[in-house]
Amino acid sequence: MQVGVVRESAPGERRVAVAPDTVGRLEKLGFTVAVERGAGVLAGFDDAAYEQAGARVVSREEAWGSDVVLKIDPPRVNGEVDEVGLLKPGALFVSLLDPARNGALLDRLAAAGVTAIALDRIPRITRAQKMDVLSSMANIAGYRAVIEAAHAYGSFFTPQMTAAGKSPPARVLVIGAGVAGLAAIGAARSLGAEVRAFDVRAACREQVESMGARFLEVDLETDDSGETEGGYAKEMTPEFIAAEMALFAAQAAEVDIIITTALIPGKPAPRLITEEMVASMKPGSVIVDLAAATGGNCAGTVPGEITRVGGVTIIGLTDLPSRMARVASRFFGSNLAHLLDELGGTARLEGDEGPVDLEDEVFHQSTVVLQGAVRWPIEPFPKKPAPATPPAAAQAAPGPAATPAPAPTSS
Repeated sequence: MQVGVVRESAPGERRVAVAPDTVGRLEKLGFTVAVERGAGVLAGFDDAAYEQAGARVVSREEAWGSDVVLKIDPPRVNGEVDEVGLLKPGALFVSLLDPARNGALLDRLAAAGVTAIALDRIPRITRAQKMDVLSSMANIAGYRAVIEAAHAYGSFFTPQMTAAGKSPPARVLVIGAGVAGLAAIGAARSLGAEVRAFDVRAACREQVESMGARFLEVDLETDDSGETEGGYAKEMTPEFIAAEMALFAAQAAEVDIIITTALIPGKPAPRLITEEMVASMKPGSVIVDLAAATGGNCAGTVPGEITRVGGVTIIGLTDLPSRMARVASRFFGSNLAHLLDELGGTARLEGDEGPVDLEDEVFHQSTVVLQGAVRWPIEPFPKKPAPATPPAAAQAAPGPAATPAPAPTSS
């Protein structure tokens, strides 16, 4: 059974879905690996590297005609370009698909008679962490955001005291302490910056403080954890939003760099930095908006561009992982190898029970097209019922009085 690694066609994309060092892992799962000619060149992997790893370098048509096709960005279907038409019926196609915004693409994949797994719908559960490409790429994006900010800032991050004068540390505010935010905190701290961070999820405090940053809170009493069941930040009450906006306004006038990472799954990015906040920032300040692709957290963000508003540089680049294509490709390919292993390798795909196991939460949530039928929107995965409570008589066995258990605490 053949896995095809195809060349990315999105403008500016430098990554490739599988790096040469992942080829051997796919072969151990029973696959032969066919790589489209030139697929890894922009990531720093030439065809010879794939051949040395055991893959075959093939034409575009042969790679796309594989039993399993691996890709990063959604296939292009516009004008004269129809990548979906290169897939063979019955194939398994795996890539980022953004199904909530790409209904027409799902219909096209269904018409092609394939099964499609959307990598951006892998659930955030412990078992799926090794397959979570969003987290892998967010880690890289958060780190790269600091590199871009440092380039645009034009001064030291760490405090300096020399015979020529002294310079205070850069003050950095990170909004959102998920994977990207924590990576940004770590990178900024390693460069010597004074870092502050905010997240609606109270559980993030310990992680932020363990990295040497100051965790900011709004002056508002609430019992809401700010976290969905899946571990994402959720929309808060109007009172909470007003309080956090007041906090951001105060911080904007103090800090030198703001990095925003706030996203709400399936919805446009929340607007957190207003025009007034941008205007209040010191000349030379920098904003890096990691939510630019879904509308941006900052007023003035232009997706894919670096702009200046007054004296403030606003970085709205949407290709930060691609700017570190070599390591991003390695991480992405490792995630895919884990996914195909979890799927059951060739044994599952060559069997009669179907290409995916919908009784598995990972594939129930991420399989958006199954053998030519669209499954999106997907019903929530059914939770297993809680174990039955033992009969009262069984709990009344004689013995010493029980000591009440301590109340649970958050980790």
